[in-house]
Amino acid sequence: MKHNFRFFAGMLLLAIPLCINAQNDVQQQVNELKGKVDRMPKISGFVQGMYQANLSDKGELLDNTLRMRRVRMSVEGNLSKTVSYKIQGDFSRSPMLVDAFIKYKPCREFAIQLGQFKTPFTLESPINPVNLEIFDYGESVQKLVGYSDVCGVGSLGRDLGIMATGSLFPVEGEEGYKYSIVDYSLGVFNGNGANQLDNNNRKDIVGRLEVHPGLKDLTLSGSYYYGRYNKDEVHYGIRNRWTAGMQYNDGKFLLRGEYISGATGIKTYHPEDLGYFNSNGYYGVIGYNFQAGEQKIMPVLRYEHFTKDASIAKGGTNWYTVGINYWPLKSVNLKLDYSLVQKETGENSHRMVGILSYKF
Repeated sequence: MKHNFRFFAGMLLLAIPLCINAQNDVQQQVNELKGKVDRMPKISGFVQGMYQANLSDKGELLDNTLRMRRVRMSVEGNLSKTVSYKIQGDFSRSPMLVDAFIKYKPCREFAIQLGQFKTPFTLESPINPVNLEIFDYGESVQKLVGYSDVCGVGSLGRDLGIMATGSLFPVEGEEGYKYSIVDYSLGVFNGNGANQLDNNNRKDIVGRLEVHPGLKDLTLSGSYYYGRYNKDEVHYGIRNRWTAGMQYNDGKFLLRGEYISGATGIKTYHPEDLGYFNSNGYYGVIGYNFQAGEQKIMPVLRYEHFTKDASIAKGGTNWYTVGINYWPLKSVNLKLDYSLVQKETGENSHRMVGILSYKF
């Protein structure tokens, strides 16, 4: 009996480390398999079809059109635990590169990315257009963030450059990390916009700082753009801008507002100035998500103002927008917006937009 006990005890002592080693081998194989899956490229994208009608203040139809607003496809993935990449193109007009960058992120506090991507300017510009509350970015964002910029340089809100990002001062909860109090982005860019080479020996500096003061859903934000671009061999342009904004978004209730201002000017390579103008704009948007299963519907109100040249008395325009943002499925979004466009001098007009988005 004693011999049997010793035999079983010896077998047990031998089996335990073997089981542990086998379990470790299995876990290692699982981890390796997961690593291979994580490195598989992920293909995604979205398509947006849009109808827009513009009417006079008397209700006369001025123009209307159907168009493909965006047709995007992207490939992204991980080269390792710390290195990722993304390539995105747009096919709505002709094949065009939108994003192409590689990112190294060794820790939460610091990451660096190189390539073409959105500049870190304003609260609204980083939002994916499918997830916007109304059909497109506000006028002040488009005119001062390099979409259809007042300086005539830039497109897509993107540029070629290198940028450092990170999240500081983590807040821990019962289940571990919840959020960071400070998020920062600081980059150096060509300054000529997407898919364009630099045409001077200076680089633009762009940075954004976001603070979450004791609440993950609350964001206080400020950003700054310091830039210069060449118009021709004799003239160059100055583009210096700043923003201040706030957002509260808990997934249901949304409130966001932002002020954007800056100087745009043309100079010669001699001391004299040829002229500067200051632009400013601001917007406020409020909405609430009502959810039933996968379906979500958000009534939205938005006010925005933009003045291209502040030296011109009553030279601004106001937009008053009411809309519905509807998600019948996680992959399908429908926005219906009506806007009263009120010029400070001149007649009012009206804008009606419907945009259908499908993402995959």
